[in-house]
Amino acid sequence: MNESQAKTGDSATNRDSDVSKSGDKAKNIGSDAFKALRDKQEASISPKFLKPYDPASTEERIYAMWEKSGCFNPDKCIEAGATKKDAKPFTIIMPPTNANGSLHAGHGLVMSIEDMMTRYNRMRGRKTLWLPGLDHAGFETQVVYEKKLEKEGRTRFEIEPKKLYEEIMDFTMTNSSNIKSQIRKMGASCDWSREKFTLDQDIVKTVYSTFKRLEDDKLLYRGKRIVSWCPRHQTSFSDLEIKDEERIEEFYYLKYGPFVIGTTRPETKFGDKYVVMHPDDKRYAKYKDGQKIDLEWINGPITATIVKDEAIDMAFGTGVMTITPWHDPVDFAIAERHGLDKEQIIDEHGKLLPIAGDFAGMHIKKARQAIIEKLMTKGLVDKIDPKYKHVVRTCYKCGTIVEPQIKSQWFIRMKPLAEKALGKIKTGEVKYIPDHYEKITTYWLENIVDWNISRQIVWGIPIPAKLCNKCDKGFVDLEDKLKTCDSCGSDLIRDGDTFDTWFSSGQWPFATLGYPDNKDFKDFYPTDVMETAGEIIFFWVSRMIMLGLYVTGQVPFRTVYLHGLVLDAKGQKMSKSKFNVINPLDLTAKFGTDAFRMGLMVGNTPGTSLALSEDKISTYKKFANKLWNIARFVYASCSGTELIQDFKAYSKADEILRNERHTLMTDITSDMENFRFYLAGEKLYHYAWHQFADVILEQSKAILANGTPEEIASRKQLLLHTFEKILRALHPFMPFITEEIWSEMPLKGKRMLMIEKWPIL
Repeated sequence: MNESQAKTGDSATNRDSDVSKSGDKAKNIGSDAFKALRDKQEASISPKFLKPYDPASTEERIYAMWEKSGCFNPDKCIEAGATKKDAKPFTIIMPPTNANGSLHAGHGLVMSIEDMMTRYNRMRGRKTLWLPGLDHAGFETQVVYEKKLEKEGRTRFEIEPKKLYEEIMDFTMTNSSNIKSQIRKMGASCDWSREKFTLDQDIVKTVYSTFKRLEDDKLLYRGKRIVSWCPRHQTSFSDLEIKDEERIEEFYYLKYGPFVIGTTRPETKFGDKYVVMHPDDKRYAKYKDGQKIDLEWINGPITATIVKDEAIDMAFGTGVMTITPWHDPVDFAIAERHGLDKEQIIDEHGKLLPIAGDFAGMHIKKARQAIIEKLMTKGLVDKIDPKYKHVVRTCYKCGTIVEPQIKSQWFIRMKPLAEKALGKIKTGEVKYIPDHYEKITTYWLENIVDWNISRQIVWGIPIPAKLCNKCDKGFVDLEDKLKTCDSCGSDLIRDGDTFDTWFSSGQWPFATLGYPDNKDFKDFYPTDVMETAGEIIFFWVSRMIMLGLYVTGQVPFRTVYLHGLVLDAKGQKMSKSKFNVINPLDLTAKFGTDAFRMGLMVGNTPGTSLALSEDKISTYKKFANKLWNIARFVYASCSGTELIQDFKAYSKADEILRNERHTLMTDITSDMENFRFYLAGEKLYHYAWHQFADVILEQSKAILANGTPEEIASRKQLLLHTFEKILRALHPFMPFITEEIWSEMPLKGKRMLMIEKWPIL
């Protein structure tokens, strides 16, 4: 029990004698007497309350009313008088949903939390903008479409790029229409008039402008560097798109002249002609840097060169290793430091090149054992460890082992951008909820590496650059004017790559608001909250901070609110292969959207994964029914009575109940302001059911049937005022049923509940 609940409990226990007497009256009056009174009053209330609440016949009608009112738009809220013209803005930019499928339970959580924040701040009178958007999702969408092509017996590699782009665009637009419909069904009160798509021309223009600016500031370069390459999907990735997988494989100790070297990948060793050791390793003191040695190797005799480098771990294996600079980032770095040759051994499809001799053309999976057998016949295998545990880098989408390759790609120098972001985070300009994500982000930024933003896919924003046919030099060319290379005079061709999706979505907060001249950018930037999943803290959130600071000079958002994963009822991660994926629309159809939203939010602490079960959602379906029955009781009991805003004539017992309600609302407001939504929802649930329904309404039966005129007038106002405030406070959590009940509230000057004021008192 939290502090406010304890206070409420103490107040209820220590209630003065007036309240106790009311309870006694409730016991003394016969139920038949109150039933007769209620039946008489129910004849005058709306017929809708004479039957159970039906979400299916209500939600679509209510959402259409909201959308038609225009009040999802902050400008319309000002026109409607719900928001003052000079009100403080509140902005959330919706994480753009991938336009390649349907909403899943995680999306349901995002929509529920962000809509709750939006509705709360709108009711607080702030100029509130929740800007919706969809993401073309580059590689992710192309992978989805490739699966569709496979079913049709086609492959992307046999389709002309322009035609493939058009096909994926049609596919995306069809899906995006479906997704927007699903977002509406979640009750999302986002401003559809400002909707954005990551391939909108104004977004692309902003992305191109940033690309050019990075070049001008010497933060962009094109260079031959080692990248992570997926042989199946035929594209490079950044380090964040690699999934580390622990495996147990054979570890081979091979005789390399006078040395023994260790490796899990004998297939890379054809080009090894450098043997590296630490300069301080006394075991190898007699060998000098640059010394040549002759030895027998896989395909015959070779001459190897000794290299001394401090990167070698003397305690690992024999303290000696050969290097394959083209296929290993550590080896590449050593080669760069010492000016060593780099030779490709494995092609982009995972097959061995001619340097492998008899093994040329073989896929590395098949070649490994054959290579070891040959080394054995030559007496070059010292021993084999059959159970070596190590981490293998794989493609996060298909599980294929990633093959490091040297490629000419576009890179961003990240350290200067990271330093600015670190400064803002350390001074508290960006707040993390939960706060441990600040340390995680800080560590990553302090150890950041350059970002490869080139992707070898069709679907996405084309990189506006030209490449030299001869020297491979790259030129940023936004206006498509450059024809020849300024270094060698050769013809230029258009770069066929696209941007990493995260490069464009990393500019989402300021790009969607029309940086730099649009009024929205001036009114709503920096935004207030970025709410998203903790698992993309590096992919997206940190990059938004860096790029937002770089382009605009300001942080893109003040608070980062990170939710955890939505798990199944057993606490397992959802997966199609496990057949445990929860479709949010199945649950909203069965229990109602309000129940689904409450099931996601109550008890859901930031950064913690949530086990979602039908039983939990069913609980809040019962709560929705309880609210409906409470409305029936209150409206019937107060039939013919209008809520008086400044009612003064409360009885002593009702004054105590009113003050308790004030304390609760103040406490809940504090929770909402401090992002403790999971507590606010729980407190409202318990107060509405266990205090208002179980205690106050039961006491009211005696007072309304047997009290003095003054007691009856006081109690009716208490019921109307309390229920009115419950509805207001519950609206951000359960928007549909509260709006429907509110429509019958006997209150002068009543507007849609969505644009009514938050119940501070």
